[in-house]
Amino acid sequence: MGAQKIIRIGLIGAGNIGNVHLQEFGKLKELCEFVAVTDSYLPLAEQRAKQFGIPVVSATPEELIRREDVDAVIVAVPNQAHASLTILALEHGKHVLVEKPMGLDSAAAKEIVRAQKRTGKTVMVAHQMRWEPLTLQVKDQIDRGELGKIYTAKTGWYRRKGIPGWGTWFTQHEQSGGGPLIDIGVHMLDMAFFLMGEPKPVSVYGSTYAEFGPRKKGIGSWGKPDWNGTYNVEDLATAIIKMEDGTSLTLEVSWAVHMDTDSSPFLHIMGSDGGAVLRGNQGKFLTERFDQTVDVPLIAPEEDEGARVRLSKHFLECVREGKTPWTSAETGLRSNLIIDAIYESSRNGGEVKLDWSL
Repeated sequence: MGAQKIIRIGLIGAGNIGNVHLQEFGKLKELCEFVAVTDSYLPLAEQRAKQFGIPVVSATPEELIRREDVDAVIVAVPNQAHASLTILALEHGKHVLVEKPMGLDSAAAKEIVRAQKRTGKTVMVAHQMRWEPLTLQVKDQIDRGELGKIYTAKTGWYRRKGIPGWGTWFTQHEQSGGGPLIDIGVHMLDMAFFLMGEPKPVSVYGSTYAEFGPRKKGIGSWGKPDWNGTYNVEDLATAIIKMEDGTSLTLEVSWAVHMDTDSSPFLHIMGSDGGAVLRGNQGKFLTERFDQTVDVPLIAPEEDEGARVRLSKHFLECVREGKTPWTSAETGLRSNLIIDAIYESSRNGGEVKLDWSL
């Protein structure tokens, strides 16, 4: 056996999340290397290239994608460009790790799924919360049957005061696709489906509200506001999602809300023989023994390589071995279908059936 081939990566988008990928993939020097970087603001790409020793700064994403020395690209740009860049990369024979949400909407997500099927290349959505140590511990116990039949779950993330980048692309529907539902709700959906055993969602009933953003209230610390910009997304969303097998999922997310919340993501999994709760970086199993309720705390390992390192390793392994990623293009489409349906249900007041046709 010779040494495994080093996977050569091009990074599109050198902002906050691009920087995170540079750091995390940078810990896997025996598996991969960055060979090119680009950003709509080239001085930032040049700065990252210098900082991380990346040999090439490409003038445009198209130029980077066309490079023959790039095996895989990371798409870390605003949501509206995810589909076009992912599809272009696939058509040029590249594997793609795309930031969440996979598409701006389900139409864009379906285009990605079709391109992935056509090209046979890897598409993985960067959902790092699946890779948290406590999430993986819960998954392990569910797979062993310790919780029995999972019949319902409740997940969400209530931020008390956390509207990001007011007036920037974050809060403009045509660029972001939505507010907290598509920003942080997409993480909770992905994590819940992972632990529920990937059931197929068939219908959605949802409501969205914008009580803070339009009044420039509830502003958080992420991103730099543009007070001359616009805010036309929700700041709270709630939904119930029904599955083909009869199971259900309740989702509640906000960027801003008057509520007693610790602003941590949460997930409650309810099974016939036991349950599990994850909140922030803590969790426990819940069951009944000898007619008494029993709680077993989840313990995070002291020495942990980190969720994003595991995510990065998984992507590289899928590229090398042709495996389907845990967070495949189909899982990205599932999230986009649900999110679109929640917005539609909020507008029309009724239940929305999901259209899976490609």
